[in-house]
Amino acid sequence: MSFNITTPEQFASANKATVDSLLSVANAALASAERIAALNLNTARSVLEDSVSGTKALLGAKDVQEAISIQASLTQPNVEKAVAYSRSIYEISAQAQEEFAKSVEAQFGGFQKQVADLLDKAAKSAPAGSDVAVAAVKSAIAAANSAFDNLNKAAKQVAEITEANVAAATNATVKAVGATAAKRK
Repeated sequence: MSFNITTPEQFASANKATVDSLLSVANAALASAERIAALNLNTARSVLEDSVSGTKALLGAKDVQEAISIQASLTQPNVEKAVAYSRSIYEISAQAQEEFAKSVEAQFGGFQKQVADLLDKAAKSAPAGSDVAVAAVKSAIAAANSAFDNLNKAAKQVAEITEANVAAATNATVKAVGATAAKRK
């Protein structure tokens, strides 16, 4: 017994969906790369400007004590800018990862639907007595779907915990540098 499950239209539709998904992922990756490049350019410009103004201020110091004071006053803003840069890179990366995860979820959802449709069609044309085999395959697919959902939830929890830890470490670093700069004054 043979039956044709895949028509040329279904094949073309599946290929179009795959190409659309790949284009979406590629566009998201390029957008992230563009944002990182712009961030790097702006950061380099800011570092150069800060270096020039800091050097001018140090060269204008009247004595060593004033030079040390100027240098200490430049530390806190530089650390804050470095932390802000790291935070921005993390946010861009997290957004790119989230877009990629959504794409994978959508593809997996489409795949799940196709497999379920295929199983339903196969079950309708299966010989009598094959209900147990079809039920076993459906059960295995349900278990795989459940495992994927659990893995996805765990990955999201890890991302949330990581984000909280990055935020806590960033705040602690800024506070520590601020405290050190305050002690020097």
